[in-house]
Amino acid sequence: MNEILIGVAVAVVLLLVIVLIGYVKAPPDTAYMISGFRKTRILIGKAGIRIPFLERLDKLSLKMFSVDVKTTDYVPNAEYINVKVDATVKIRIGQSQEMMALASKFFLNEDEKMIINRVQDTLEGNMREIVGQMRLEEMVTDRKAFGERVQENAIPDLQKMGLEMISFNVQSFADQNNVIEDLGIDNISQIKKGAAVAKAQADRDIAIAQAQAAKEANEAKVQSEMEIAEKQTSLAIRQAELKQQSDVKKAEADAAYSIQEQKQRKTIEIASANADIARAERTAELKAKEVDVTKQTLDAQIRAKADAERYAAQQAAEAELFRRTKEAEAKMIERKREAEGIRAVGEAEAEAIKLKALAEAEGIDKKAEAMKKYGEAAVVEMIMNALPEIAKNVAEPLSKVDKITMYGEGNSAKLLSDIVNGTTQVTEGIASGMGIDIKSLIMGALGGKLASDGKNDTPVVVVQPSTEAAATQNNKTE
Repeated sequence: MNEILIGVAVAVVLLLVIVLIGYVKAPPDTAYMISGFRKTRILIGKAGIRIPFLERLDKLSLKMFSVDVKTTDYVPNAEYINVKVDATVKIRIGQSQEMMALASKFFLNEDEKMIINRVQDTLEGNMREIVGQMRLEEMVTDRKAFGERVQENAIPDLQKMGLEMISFNVQSFADQNNVIEDLGIDNISQIKKGAAVAKAQADRDIAIAQAQAAKEANEAKVQSEMEIAEKQTSLAIRQAELKQQSDVKKAEADAAYSIQEQKQRKTIEIASANADIARAERTAELKAKEVDVTKQTLDAQIRAKADAERYAAQQAAEAELFRRTKEAEAKMIERKREAEGIRAVGEAEAEAIKLKALAEAEGIDKKAEAMKKYGEAAVVEMIMNALPEIAKNVAEPLSKVDKITMYGEGNSAKLLSDIVNGTTQVTEGIASGMGIDIKSLIMGALGGKLASDGKNDTPVVVVQPSTEAAATQNNKTE
């Protein structure tokens, strides 16, 4: 276990040593080329690791170089004039991988001076070639064209070495026979000639201009003096005319002033009178308008008061109508509730009557069985027991009457007769409905006489009411 740990520690230390020793960082203007153990790597402006003893580090400058290119001897041009050229060229190593690979074959680990020396010969040769193709005047007058032709001719050769040409600038041209100077002298002569002609023409133009100016100045002076004299004469005449006209105008003005003063006075008086009249009319109009306004104000106040009263009455009527409507609705709801209560009472009474009727029917059935058993005696007893109740029921409506007023032959005897007749009709109805001859039964049972009212043959059964019922009846009759 310890041996493993020691081995790991040694590996780590070794790795750290390799990293520390092999760590490199390339500046932006230099390419670091690491080759050997692994694939060749190019570092520009970044860091990397070089394995010591297994990989090598090479440097390639990426700076831009300024190369002074001169023809060492005179070079005959297209006109066989011997010419020397001095130029400055800006070059650098190409930035692509391919260009760097080519440049590494020629300039790896070399300094700027060595690169310049190798390039100068190539550039001089290309410049000589272009000089031999052009005329002297063409080269001198159009240096830019000369530089472009040199660039076109030199770039392929530079690219083979992994170089790029940035610029080509001609510094000077020189020839062996002072042809360039003669061209300059000729140009100078032509320029001087042109300048002399221009100067002569200018002097002539100046003299002509001066003479013309003097003439024009003299004419202008004479003309000016004449115009001044004419102006002065005209001025004197005009002043006299104006003086005369002024005197006339003054006299006319004085006369007109007096007339105008009178007219103005008259006009003022008329205007004043018209103003007084207009003022009076305006006052009358204002008073009339004030009356109208007062009238309109009163009318508006009366109308507003009437509208207010009408509105108040309308509101009161609407409130009264609303109150009555609500009272009617309340009464209707109350009556509806009373009707519902009456209906409920009626339904309850009907149910009670129904139950009572059923009970009475059961009692009647039992009485019928008894009657069958006891015969006519039982029937007579039943009828005799029922007659007071019948009479009571016939007379009961009279207990509800506070006062009875009888007309014609009405009296208490007549009233009693009507009650007896009613009772008789009831008994006869019972007899007819049951098929029983109540009269025969009663006569047989009593074996005596029947009371009669002496006017007809209708039998009457007189039932003596109770004391309380009689008293109640007498009070109500009264």
